[in-house]
Amino acid sequence: MKIAILPGDGIGPEIVEQAVKVLNVLGESFEMETAPVGGAGYEASGHPLPEATLKLALEADAVLFGAVGDWKYDTLDRPLRPEQAILGLRKNLKLFANLRPAIMYPELAGASTLKPEVVSGLDILIIRELTGDIYFGQPRGVRECPDGPFKGEREGFDTMRYAESEIRRIAHVAFQAAQKRGKRLTSVDKANVLETFQFWKEIVTDVHKEYPDVALDHMYVDNAAMQLVRAPKKFDVIVTGNMFGDILSDQASMLTGSIGMLPSASLDANNKGLYEPSHGSAPDIAGKGVANPLATILSAAMMLRYSLNKAEQADRIENAVKKVLAQGLRTPDIYEAGTTKVGTTEMGQAVVSALS
Repeated sequence: MKIAILPGDGIGPEIVEQAVKVLNVLGESFEMETAPVGGAGYEASGHPLPEATLKLALEADAVLFGAVGDWKYDTLDRPLRPEQAILGLRKNLKLFANLRPAIMYPELAGASTLKPEVVSGLDILIIRELTGDIYFGQPRGVRECPDGPFKGEREGFDTMRYAESEIRRIAHVAFQAAQKRGKRLTSVDKANVLETFQFWKEIVTDVHKEYPDVALDHMYVDNAAMQLVRAPKKFDVIVTGNMFGDILSDQASMLTGSIGMLPSASLDANNKGLYEPSHGSAPDIAGKGVANPLATILSAAMMLRYSLNKAEQADRIENAVKKVLAQGLRTPDIYEAGTTKVGTTEMGQAVVSALS
């Protein structure tokens, strides 16, 4: 089994290094190959997604990704900015389904900004459609406004669009995930305003006929954002479009105490995937050894479960993370009085020790 290791920028190399250490002690014969991506890719070859890196990702059985982005690249033309690498990987690998679990570990209930009784026992899964919506819709750009009260002024514009097959395939992923959990699915839309999401609601409702054992409800995105804070445990599985999913999954991350705890999987139709922490490259703390590697380590566990058919090894990693948290070890983002503050390497080594 071949794993493409793409550390990227900022804290990416630090956190990916810890996940690789964890994979190396499992006793499996993984072939791991590292390649530059993002700003590192631009420095290496003049493009954020070098041809050799894309080739490696296409050939691998799974991709373990760190993070991309750095302020020093903000002046580059948009096609050359580090963030284009992850968009290019999603497009070329046809990664249309993004799975982001938000789980509240009992030891971290106090780290959440919400009351412990609101978040204790939280276990939700957000499924975000990843290759459509306003992020990829055409036409887009900046032009002279052709009509309306601001006619003649410069305006920026993007296009929100979804084809029926795009909605159907993400709906099937969501219903099947719900069948394996609490058999409850919430489809989040803005059908009261947007034609695109009126269509989304219609198609999801139709797909529901194939999953009569799953309870389906529809919720407007503004209400969903409120309910995630008011009563998050009411949710089981949430499915939504690219833009809404981007926002809601980051909101859900703070329910768990830190975005540094949230892994993610981006899958194609055959469960080949790219696995990455939900957080960004955090260039302000890069090299300081304080980044939380647990989201990346948990992403590696998701990789074992979904793409490499190693569910037992995934369980081992997740149990090791629980053990380390129970020991009271905390990186600065989840530190509380009475616990032990550790750095990136120490946290990674603690997980390795728990596995060993």
